[in-house]
Amino acid sequence: MSAERTLRGRAVVAGVAETTYYKRGESPDDEFKLALEAITGACRSAGISPQEIDGFASYSNDRSDASRLAAALGIHDLRFANMQWGGGGGGGSGAIGNAVAAIATGMAECVVVFRALAQGQFGRFGQGPRRNTISGEFAHTVPYGLMSPAQMFAMKVTRFMHDHQVQQAALRAISLASYQHAQNNPRAVMYGRPLDEQQYDESRWIVEPFHLYDCCQENDGAAAIILVSAERAQEFDHPGCYLLSAAAGSHHRAGAPVHNAPDYATSAFKTLAPRLFEMAGVGVSEVNVLQSYENFTGGVLMSIVEHGFCTPEECNDFFTLENLTAPRGRVPLNTSGGNLAECYMHGLGLNIEAVRQVWGESSNQVSGADISMVISGPMVTPVSACIFGSEATL
Repeated sequence: MSAERTLRGRAVVAGVAETTYYKRGESPDDEFKLALEAITGACRSAGISPQEIDGFASYSNDRSDASRLAAALGIHDLRFANMQWGGGGGGGSGAIGNAVAAIATGMAECVVVFRALAQGQFGRFGQGPRRNTISGEFAHTVPYGLMSPAQMFAMKVTRFMHDHQVQQAALRAISLASYQHAQNNPRAVMYGRPLDEQQYDESRWIVEPFHLYDCCQENDGAAAIILVSAERAQEFDHPGCYLLSAAAGSHHRAGAPVHNAPDYATSAFKTLAPRLFEMAGVGVSEVNVLQSYENFTGGVLMSIVEHGFCTPEECNDFFTLENLTAPRGRVPLNTSGGNLAECYMHGLGLNIEAVRQVWGESSNQVSGADISMVISGPMVTPVSACIFGSEATL
C-alpha cells in the first residue's frame, strides 16, 4: 500500500459523546432529538461550535437525515453526507473510515460519525418479522422457526464450536468480562448489576449456545464521534487519538442467501484482517486493548480468532476472565461493558471506548494503551474494523 493511498494518521478524534442510555422503548425523546443531543455533546467535548461540522457519516440506514441535522444545527455548508451500506452493526468502523476518507481527500473538514436508536419509536431489533406474508430469503427460514438474529447467528456459532471443540466456558468468559467492566462504568445500563458464573449458567437459554447473558441489550440512545484533520490535533484538550487504519468488506460469497455461504462458520473477517493490520503498520501482538462487537458472544470469539489473537484450537485456554479483564489481562476486552452490559448503540459505543482508552479516560483504563482496536459487527456482511493510536504510534 503506497503512502499516498492510506488513511493512516490522516485524522484525529476531536470529541466524543453519548446520551443517557435507556432500555428499549424508555427514551423520553425521539430518535432525531437523541442524535442531536449526542452530536452537540461531542462538539462540547471538542470545544467547537456545531456549525463547524460540514459532514455526516452513519450506517445501518440511520433515520436521522444529514440535511435535516444540518438545518437543525445551523450548518452553513454541508459538504459530505455518507451512509455505510448493509451489515447492521458491521458498519460502525466502516463509517469512521468513510469520514476519515472524506477528510483526507479534502471533501470535508469536520465530520461527525453518529448512530441513534429509539426502539420504542420504530420497533425492536431483537425480534423476528411480524407480518402476514413472508417473501425473499425469509421465506426459506421463517417457516422453520429461524426468525430472530439470535436464531440465525446461533447456527454459525454452533458449527464453529463443534468443529473446534470450543466449550461453553469460553462464551461465558466474554460475558463475565463485559459485566465486570460495566461495574466501574456509571454510564452502563448494567452498572450495579454484577454477573457471576452461577447466574450465567442458570440463566435461560435464548437459543443454544446462547444463554440470556450471551445476547446484546436492546437500548435507546445515541452516540457521536467528531473527526478532523490530523494537523489540528494540538487544538484540543485531549491527547491525540489518530485513526491508524479502517477496513470494511467480507469474503467471497459471504452474502450468499439462505445460509448457503461456502465458508459458513465464520465471522466474515478473514480477508479484512490482513488489510486492517497492513494499513495500521502494526501486528496483532501490539494491540493493547480491544473492543469487539457483541451481538452475541459467539461472534466475539470467532472474530477474535479471525484477527489472529488466538487459533481456533486455543479458544478454551485463551477465553478466560483473567485474560479478558482490565487492567492486566492478556487482551482486555470491551472495557466499557460493551453491547452486553454498557449499551447496545449498534456498536458505536465501542469505538468511543477505544478512543477513551487512548485518551486515558476509560473507567477501566489499560496502562499504556497506545494501540486501541475495534471489531464491528461479526457474522454480518459487510463487516468492518478500525485501529486507533496515540501520537507515539505515528
